Amino acid sequence: MDNKAAQQLAQDVLDAVVFRARDIWRDRLTAVYALGSLAHGGFSAHVSDVDVGVVLSDPLATRDADSVASLSSSIAGSRAPFADRLSVFWGSVATLSGAAAGGRFPPLDRLDLKQFGRLLAGRYVRSELPLPTRKELVLAGSEFALWRLATDEVTSKLKDPRALARSDPKTLTKLVLYPVRFLFTARTGEVGRNEAAVDHYVSSAKGVRAKLARMALEWRDAPPGLSDKTAIEAIARGVIPLYRDFLSDHERRLREYERNDLADAFHQWEQRLQT
Repeated sequence: MDNKAAQQLAQDVLDAVVFRARDIWRDRLTAVYALGSLAHGGFSAHVSDVDVGVVLSDPLATRDADSVASLSSSIAGSRAPFADRLSVFWGSVATLSGAAAGGRFPPLDRLDLKQFGRLLAGRYVRSELPLPTRKELVLAGSEFALWRLATDEVTSKLKDPRALARSDPKTLTKLVLYPVRFLFTARTGEVGRNEAAVDHYVSSAKGVRAKLARMALEWRDAPPGLSDKTAIEAIARGVIPLYRDFLSDHERRLREYERNDLADAFHQWEQRLQT
């Protein structure tokens, strides 16, 4: 399936979210936004998620979390193409502005909404929302990386080029490009769109690290074969140096933010990758 056809099917999922959200919240539904590559471009049939932001009226109700879960499960249960890739972020103008607690809209996704959110239903709210601070973005990215990337399973895979190359395209490309995107956001304060992040990274990182980043961007649309020797060699030579760039950069930033707990975790993570 080409990306254009895939994007239309993903849009059908977004349309289903809007229909269901209107049925659930009625006049409490303030806005629904497409996020991620369905907002700023670059959707890949092989690897892209279907991200959506739901903004409700203030104050949030105690039942809203269950309603979001019901919406997500009903869409996934439809078994429509790409429905299993849906992620719903939600909150209100007050929670997205830091004036109230509740919802689920991490800083990196709030940045995406603010910079690129594409309105699907309701009224425009982006102008009412503040940008997350650089500190919020770095801390959120660091915590996410420790949760998703610093596991024993991922660490073993990063140290085994053949195992990483045999991963499904989504896992392979995300494990290579997540650090590149985190670096881009930390340095620019902007959403880590894959193409922009790779362009920024290769402007300073050269050699095997830059080559791997470029190849991973291409793999989003044309994944390598399970035994692709060129891919295995690029991973073997480039993935640990690429991660070292990310880890050393963020360890320094975390110490500047006086988050030595996270900085120490990054330091230990780097040591595990080198042994």
